[in-house]
Amino acid sequence: MLNKTLQHLQKKLGKAALPFLLFLFFIVVCGVTFSSVKQKASDFREGQVAEESIRANKTIENTEETEQKRKLAAEAVTPEYTYQKDLVDEQNNRIKQLFDLISKTNESIDKAYKDKVDKAKEDENIPKPTTDERIAALKKNFENINAENVAFYQKLPNNFYSTIFELTADEIATVRDESLKLIDEQMNKQVRESELEAFKQEAEDQIQYLDVSAQQQQVIHYLVDQGIVVNDVLNEKKTEELRQSAREAVQPVMIFQGEIIVREGNQIDAAAMKKLELLGLTNQTTSIFPLVAMIMAVLLQIVVLVYNSLQFQGAGKRTEYVLFYVTAMSISIILMKFFQLFQTEQAAYIPLFYPAAFAPLVLNFFLNRRAGIMAALFQGVSALFIFYDSIGTNFLTVILMSYLFSGLLATILKRQRVSEQGLSAVMWVVVFPLLMDVILIVYQGMSFSDGTTWLTLVCGFTGALLSFLLTMGLHPYIELMVNDDSVIVLNELSNPNHPLLKQLLEEAPGTYHHSMMVANLSANAVAEIGGRSLLTRVACYYHDIGKIKHASFFVENLPSGAENPHNFLLPEDSKQIIFGHVTDGAKILEEYNMPQMVIDICRQHHGTTLMRYFYIKAKERNPEVTESQFRYPGPKPQTREAGIVNIADSCEAAVRAMDHPTGEKIESFVHNLIEERISDGQLDDSGLTLKEIRKVEKSLISGLSSTFHSRIKYPKMKTEAEKLKEEQAQ
Repeated sequence: MLNKTLQHLQKKLGKAALPFLLFLFFIVVCGVTFSSVKQKASDFREGQVAEESIRANKTIENTEETEQKRKLAAEAVTPEYTYQKDLVDEQNNRIKQLFDLISKTNESIDKAYKDKVDKAKEDENIPKPTTDERIAALKKNFENINAENVAFYQKLPNNFYSTIFELTADEIATVRDESLKLIDEQMNKQVRESELEAFKQEAEDQIQYLDVSAQQQQVIHYLVDQGIVVNDVLNEKKTEELRQSAREAVQPVMIFQGEIIVREGNQIDAAAMKKLELLGLTNQTTSIFPLVAMIMAVLLQIVVLVYNSLQFQGAGKRTEYVLFYVTAMSISIILMKFFQLFQTEQAAYIPLFYPAAFAPLVLNFFLNRRAGIMAALFQGVSALFIFYDSIGTNFLTVILMSYLFSGLLATILKRQRVSEQGLSAVMWVVVFPLLMDVILIVYQGMSFSDGTTWLTLVCGFTGALLSFLLTMGLHPYIELMVNDDSVIVLNELSNPNHPLLKQLLEEAPGTYHHSMMVANLSANAVAEIGGRSLLTRVACYYHDIGKIKHASFFVENLPSGAENPHNFLLPEDSKQIIFGHVTDGAKILEEYNMPQMVIDICRQHHGTTLMRYFYIKAKERNPEVTESQFRYPGPKPQTREAGIVNIADSCEAAVRAMDHPTGEKIESFVHNLIEERISDGQLDDSGLTLKEIRKVEKSLISGLSSTFHSRIKYPKMKTEAEKLKEEQAQ
């Protein structure tokens, strides 16, 4: 069917046939894919209900959310504090120094007072030193100490100084010891600014339980209030560094291409609107680049296809190659689009039903492996555009890898029927792609306890199995469309009720039986070397069909007791009649639209062999006669099958006419005939190897020996008629 279409197309369009096919392919692929990548107008508003899921058209950073996350990260950083352990000793030393100064001041004033009293007259009244004098003297001593200590002492209220100078030395010593004890206890802890008052309060709560007077408690209170200070200070520089590190550690919030911004049926909220604005999707059309890329991808496929078709010499072969490829790929892409129409967010696994291995398998079988690889690769490219709405989702990865892996594995199969490859085909087409689906599911982190995971696997398995079954089931029908020697055609031609076979049986019965015998011998021999056995058998049925034109001039068809007509003809005339059965047979087969290889075997089954008997007779009459004049027109066998028919035809005819054939005679004859054909160059173009020729020889000897175990003639030969008369006389 495809061949007839091609012939009609080429006849009508001539050289324009190939460009027309490519243009048609371009239109079909672009037309099917267009709806997936076409520009779409968008006018989104806040509060609007999305009619379909809105996906991001590109990958971009969501700067606002990124900054918000960075701010939160910085605020979440724990401030870094520096514990100043030496501050405990500083405060302790300051207080000790203060009490030393107080003691020194008291001793100095008391000594001066005593000296004055000792020097005073009896009636002279020396006033006792006042508290103010003592305070003034103490502050005079502050001039000799460092400024930091002075600043600390000045923070103490005057009431502290006035009260402490009213205490006795023992009471002052008690105040000092208890104050230092309380201050040291709290200062040995990490005192932060926020907790300072709590630490002071804790120390003050303990003051009331001390065995001291109210005045002492008051003094201790002043010292504790000033002595307990912050010793765990905020390290602002380090804290800021940590905050900056936290900000930098926050990954940018990205909106990825294909990410769903608003699901179908949901309202567009403020957050979604900000994303849409950022993506530039509000009130404008989507990007044109996917459409441009799709067109470029289709053109690339056409360029690769044309370049690949250059391997064929004739324009007809190239056009046939392109027609088959574009037909297979067009159907494949249409089928892919069909499954895409049923894909939803809830049923993302539907595309795995697609038989991704089917087109590569068919192209591998009927064209060549290179065409199958091309189909597998460009199926993946087409899927990228057909499933464009899934871009950015993990499931697109599953689809693309599954299609690509299944398609490429399909091209590994042998270029023969899937049904003949058995387990090997099942492994390459079904099992290995299913295992890849499992790997892709694991890659995505899908749980095997989830029903969706198992549905995905079932879809993947179904798609692979569908590829296998479609290829196996449709192979004969695709072959019928593409080749003129399909199994269906050959089975019809092998039917004994075919008009030509019936005519051959009626008009040339001897030739008919000869053809059947040659068919059996040739088909068995071809099967031994892995050739096309059925085609060979059918070709043998018709290889001598030309004899029906002059059936009585071939000895096997002569009636009982008839004289051989060649006895009355010149060798040159006999030659023309016998040569004619080849050319006449080819013409008859062409008129019946027989497969080309059947016609070729008809033409080649005698090759350019010498018609030795008539050549010798002609040579006797005219010594100037050459061998070339009595050689068949040929051509020599061009295929292995034709080469085997060439040998089997001669062997069967000769052995049938042999007197008392034995196994040894048959073996010797077949071997010598094959050697003669090899030396004569008849098998040079057949492609048969010496190893294959030996297998053929063995098969022919076996077949002939089992058939011709005694002297047998054609049904109406004279010797057989004589035997029948003898049997009747008895």
